[in-house]
Amino acid sequence: MFKPVWGIIGIGWIGQEMAAALQKAGKTIEAACSRHQEKTEAFCQQYGVAKAYTDYRDLLANPKINIVYIATPHSNHYEVMKEALLAGKNVFCEKAITVNSDQLEECVAIAKEKNLAIMDGVTLFHMPLYSLLKNDVLPTLGKIKMIQVNFGSLKDPNPANRFYSMDLAGGALLDIGVYAISFARTFMNGDPDVMLTTMERFQTGVDESSGILLKNKEGEIATISLTFRAKQPKRGMVAGENGYFEVYNFPRANQAVLTDPQGQTKTIEAGNSEDALLYELEAMEKYAADPKTCQTNLDLIRSVMKIMTDVRKQWNLVYPFEDKD
Repeated sequence: MFKPVWGIIGIGWIGQEMAAALQKAGKTIEAACSRHQEKTEAFCQQYGVAKAYTDYRDLLANPKINIVYIATPHSNHYEVMKEALLAGKNVFCEKAITVNSDQLEECVAIAKEKNLAIMDGVTLFHMPLYSLLKNDVLPTLGKIKMIQVNFGSLKDPNPANRFYSMDLAGGALLDIGVYAISFARTFMNGDPDVMLTTMERFQTGVDESSGILLKNKEGEIATISLTFRAKQPKRGMVAGENGYFEVYNFPRANQAVLTDPQGQTKTIEAGNSEDALLYELEAMEKYAADPKTCQTNLDLIRSVMKIMTDVRKQWNLVYPFEDKD
């Protein structure tokens, strides 16, 4: 019987959130790693972690660990994930899981060869609400016509901020756009074959704001608006011939509002927003116990990454380290 034992690489705020979720759920955290010994030791003491490392390769060499959670900057997700897979570890990597499709596909191939599971940190993929919307509500809308997604975050415009760093794969697309595109792709019945986009660059060269339009052969159109320089509601809307539903705060949503063509509304609820990370870790443990079960989720992750890669190609936005992969 598979007994999950976790290791955490990266102890920033999201690493702390996941450690707290693991601790709350009574999971076993064998080790944590960051470059700073004292901070890592304090992290381990706070969250009941057995061992502290300053080199992630030492963590990967620990034979007790069978699931590695990666919460480092985007720019080195690929490197750490690849080494974790080669070390025989299942991988739960924060979003964006890699910076381009080539990186992801290489890791997928290694995972398949070694019968390991890969998952990313897009919370909406594992929120109970989305299973209900996809399986029970979406079919009632008839033919899907339009999907709209907004996500805007007001970031400090300091060029030294990691969100604006080319070297750290900054920009709105990989940070918040991955959620918006994941929402759209969840409710599209096929991959897009038409993509139109425009982007405004920040002074460092990363994408500050963008608009993305997707269309697939089924005739479904998705429009996505992203920005790091203006607050927008985290709103997703899916419209079909028989009505539409709206989801606010969609990354960790537990509620949607369904509206019929006559304007009558119905509130749909499932799950708890505060348990978003618990849903994720439970899904990851299921996938690790039987990697075949992660295929549907992995197909979505790969589709989203392909869209983001194609969008950046249209923008001619290449991170400095990509040529070295």
